[in-house]
Amino acid sequence: MDDEGTKRMEEGLRNTPDDTKEEMTEANGKEIKATAAVELVEQTSGPEPEQPPVKQKSKRIATLDAFRGLTIVLMILVDDAGGVYSRIDHSPWNGCTLADFVMPFFLFIVGVAIALAFKRIPKIKDAVKKIILRTLKLLFWGILLQGGYSHAPNDLVYGVNMKFIRWCGILQRIALVYCVVALIEAFTTKRRPSTLSPGYISIFTAYRWQWIGGFVAFIIYMVTTYALYVPNWSFVDYTEDEHKRYTVICGMRGHLGPACNAVGYVDRQVWGVNHLYSQPVWRRLKVCTLSSPADGLLREDAPSWCHGPFEPEGLLSSISAILSGTIGIHYGHVLIHFKGHAERLKHWVSMGVALLIIAIILHFTNAIPLNKQLYSFSYVCFTAGAAGIVFSAFYIIIDVWGLRTPFLFLEWIGMNAMLVFVMAAQGMFAAFVNGWYYKDPANSLVHWIQKHVFIDVWNSERVGTLLYVIFAEITFWGVVAGILHKLGIYWKL
Repeated sequence: MDDEGTKRMEEGLRNTPDDTKEEMTEANGKEIKATAAVELVEQTSGPEPEQPPVKQKSKRIATLDAFRGLTIVLMILVDDAGGVYSRIDHSPWNGCTLADFVMPFFLFIVGVAIALAFKRIPKIKDAVKKIILRTLKLLFWGILLQGGYSHAPNDLVYGVNMKFIRWCGILQRIALVYCVVALIEAFTTKRRPSTLSPGYISIFTAYRWQWIGGFVAFIIYMVTTYALYVPNWSFVDYTEDEHKRYTVICGMRGHLGPACNAVGYVDRQVWGVNHLYSQPVWRRLKVCTLSSPADGLLREDAPSWCHGPFEPEGLLSSISAILSGTIGIHYGHVLIHFKGHAERLKHWVSMGVALLIIAIILHFTNAIPLNKQLYSFSYVCFTAGAAGIVFSAFYIIIDVWGLRTPFLFLEWIGMNAMLVFVMAAQGMFAAFVNGWYYKDPANSLVHWIQKHVFIDVWNSERVGTLLYVIFAEITFWGVVAGILHKLGIYWKL
């Protein structure tokens, strides 16, 4: 910050991977060495027309790669160990568990990366083309991996009945949030001031269009959630041999329970009841199963909605998720404008704490409970606040203190996040190995390692499964990602 108290914008970052350290000089004359390593969304344009083509190295914030890697690790852990440790699996309805942080952490990362990648846009038309192309790629991979076509890792058949294809999923939600937030960033690039005025709120007013976009998403979500009339609905449970039809009695507005909320109603109307997720987490509620909070057979007296489908990555909840990306892009703007570590951390931490306080008040007053399935406003605040605090802690440890070595495996995973997501979190590598079996599909290398190296040795399915996930999946893919990083191989959309 100069003598007049203004903060000048940093020059644009390039998108070539680089782990070099760059000297940064603060206003007090002290030089601070900051490690660079941020995975950026692809640069939207080449060099200026009149400039000679000079290859420049990018500054990368190691924190963002490590944070992205942490999110992938959490996804693998809760997906593959959540079955035996239900307390870390998704909350059956209200509340927030370890698994419930994964999606908003992804969206937070998407926002930060957009801010860095789109800070200089010579040609808006080219930027928009790349945004649309990347969105379509994410949608394609999302439908392929989670639409029902892939049965990985244990079911060795593939294919999907189009009558039951699932249109929504993790990558589809990321695609929607990315598209909206990135388009706003691209189209408002000419409206940004070159300098920021003194004061805490100046960065909010400088990027007011991004916040207006987030506010519009918030209004659409809140009005629809509390004002939309939800009528009775019926469905056929195709998981039962009898294919029994159930009817759920609703006829109300503003309901935040599993049966009659507007989030589910919108998805049933837009996608159709047969195209929703058929095994929602609400089946683990006490009213649905005696095994709660774990999975189990449904009770004979379970309400009809316990048998029904629900889309956890649906349309209305994804509109609410735009707020997670908006908060993430704000953290990226702070990273761009404020040069000093103290300035950045002061803004990040204060905002994170404020969001956590808002969420806790809303949840414990029962005004708006924390709910991942509905992607409630309190859930947005709580998870975004947690993301901001964790991101700040990583920034202090890795980029300020320079303790990078203990987190290198997270960086490696973060720089090849798409590869690890597909191969590990979606089980494609395990499915490939399972395809080579002896006499019976259960006699494969993956099953043998899991049973004989982990479960039998510890004489515990819970402990053995957890150790298998930590060492045979997370550690294994950390090593693979490190090797690929050394070879300069990255899978990016």
